[in-house]
Amino acid sequence: MTIEKTALLPVSADEAFALITQPDRLRRWLAISARVDLRAGGEFRWTLTPMAVAAGTVTEVDPGRRIMLGFGLEQSGRPRTDTVTITIEPAEGGTLVRLIHQGLPEDQVQDVLEGWTHFFQRLERAAVTGDAGPDEWAAAPADLNPLTSANATLAVLQHVLRGISEDDLGKSTPCTDFTVGRLEAHLLGSLTSLTSLAGSTLVPASAGDLESRIAGAAQQAMETWMERGIEGTVQAGPQELPATIAASILSVEFLVHAWDFASATGQKVAVSDEVATYVLGLAEQIITPEQRERVGFDPAIPISGNAPAMDRLIAFTGRAT
Repeated sequence: MTIEKTALLPVSADEAFALITQPDRLRRWLAISARVDLRAGGEFRWTLTPMAVAAGTVTEVDPGRRIMLGFGLEQSGRPRTDTVTITIEPAEGGTLVRLIHQGLPEDQVQDVLEGWTHFFQRLERAAVTGDAGPDEWAAAPADLNPLTSANATLAVLQHVLRGISEDDLGKSTPCTDFTVGRLEAHLLGSLTSLTSLAGSTLVPASAGDLESRIAGAAQQAMETWMERGIEGTVQAGPQELPATIAASILSVEFLVHAWDFASATGQKVAVSDEVATYVLGLAEQIITPEQRERVGFDPAIPISGNAPAMDRLIAFTGRAT
């Protein structure tokens, strides 16, 4: 079966094409993480929400005019032969973007139509403002586990990072002796280590702004962990560590450092209470008294149990709210 969506965007055809093909633009309306090898035969992978990943092959590209994708959802658990064709046409008032999604299983039509309707509304917003803002579909996954939580908190972090310029790298953060730039290096180091624990090697970006540098590294870490899963143990130096604990570190790193980056640059963290509460529970498992002293966390700061979950998480890590 087939569905179709259109959007009239007040931008040029080249800008519209960039919005639907470039990872740094896709992250502003469609995906938490996006990887696209923009050539016939290249692969693409979009983490649409914490629980939904679209992936497949680019089958045809006409730059500025058309892209065709062999499309499937990783979590569907069954082979898919969908094709998604997106065309770009100059029109009065801007550029018309038309999406045709063909080959859908009948029982998937309504859900897929709802999804494209949601994301095309965000595309229209991003074309006007440059960023559609936090996506409510990424805010509170129905099934919270260390990996869906990591995707949800990565979305939170990336939204904060988009508000930071290269001129902000020298600003102080709540982390002792860490500027924004040094906190970036710390987070990239953590992602490199966590990717290694899951069995792969992280390749850092050689260019791009702060958000794209961290987004690229975080995507590699998340893809590695989502492929590996959280069963069994991983080797962390001389000791074995439960994989579920190692994967849980991602959420803590993403959310706590989102707060650090936001505090350094006068921003607020937009996170659901459900996710913040879940990450607090992960932090309480990871930051044991022994670990707190070994890795340099300050003592937890007393705070009311009725305080918002994000404030309790930050206080638990030794930061004053």
